[in-house]
Amino acid sequence: MGGQQDQRDEASRAFGIVGLGQMGGNIARQALAKGFRVAGQTRGDPPPDLVEAGLVALRDLAGFRAALAPPRLVFLWVPAGPVVDTVLEAVAAALEPGDVIADGGNSYWGDSIRRHARMAGRGLGFVDLGTSGGLSGARDGACFMAGGEAAAVARLEATCRALAVPGGFVHAGGPGTGHYVKLVHNGIEFGMLQAIAEGYALLRHHDAPLDIQATLECWRHGSVIRSWLVDLLAQAHGGDPGLKRAESGFVEDTGEVNWLVMDAIRMEVPVPVIAQSVMQLLASRQAPRDRDDARAIIAMRHGFGGHPHGPEASIAKERQEGRVGPLHDPNTGRGRA
Repeated sequence: MGGQQDQRDEASRAFGIVGLGQMGGNIARQALAKGFRVAGQTRGDPPPDLVEAGLVALRDLAGFRAALAPPRLVFLWVPAGPVVDTVLEAVAAALEPGDVIADGGNSYWGDSIRRHARMAGRGLGFVDLGTSGGLSGARDGACFMAGGEAAAVARLEATCRALAVPGGFVHAGGPGTGHYVKLVHNGIEFGMLQAIAEGYALLRHHDAPLDIQATLECWRHGSVIRSWLVDLLAQAHGGDPGLKRAESGFVEDTGEVNWLVMDAIRMEVPVPVIAQSVMQLLASRQAPRDRDDARAIIAMRHGFGGHPHGPEASIAKERQEGRVGPLHDPNTGRGRA
């Protein structure tokens, strides 16, 4: 009996990560600093600082079985789309019934319902884990939105709470709900970015000179619109007046909020602000591109997520792969194949 308890205790302080890029890498850094044992696998060589901090670097996904004690927990922080299914199948093949896999990326919630059913058929738990807070949140305390069966969520809850800010964890509901509420979150984010950016453009175009930096700093203290996004805009403008670091006003993104607009149309829920923010983002990619509001959005997105200051081929490719759109059937729970 004591041996089984020791094994459970060991498992509770250890987990695996697939994808040690910006989000997964920073989650691993935070976890290692807090005394967790982390096994990780990523394309190419793992970041040297993680290895120095104690990361158990795996050559392939099959290594998770030997590296972790059951019931195992493996997080995926990989781009949304077909790669999730490829990685999921490879990780699942290495695990045993009772182990849990959590997708921390921005997958479509209908796809997560399908993936849950597939993993359940193999005796594995699956959690769709919306992750927010940007790169600094991953490093210092994130916000997690979990969807899945109670037993699977229970396996990762203590770990996620240890890696989250106080209050930054919710079991939103059953399969798919973690990624659904994260998708809604991202839609709200787009609307807020657009409104703040339009306000910045109005400051820039006033008839008389304004102290824009002092105004942004003032808004950070006690105003109704004070927020992290305003903080990021003020910080970016302070170091780059006019926000000229961006080569143009081209706003790059992976296209997830497009799915939310399509969901809203299917549900017959009006979302004019979110829909218009997506349209404005698309417009930023058309001439003329040199717009103050687009530059402000670029600056804020770079501040919280390290998003690029202009076009980036890898992100455009990810958006193109998802362009077929979510084909979720609400009656069967099946997403696109």
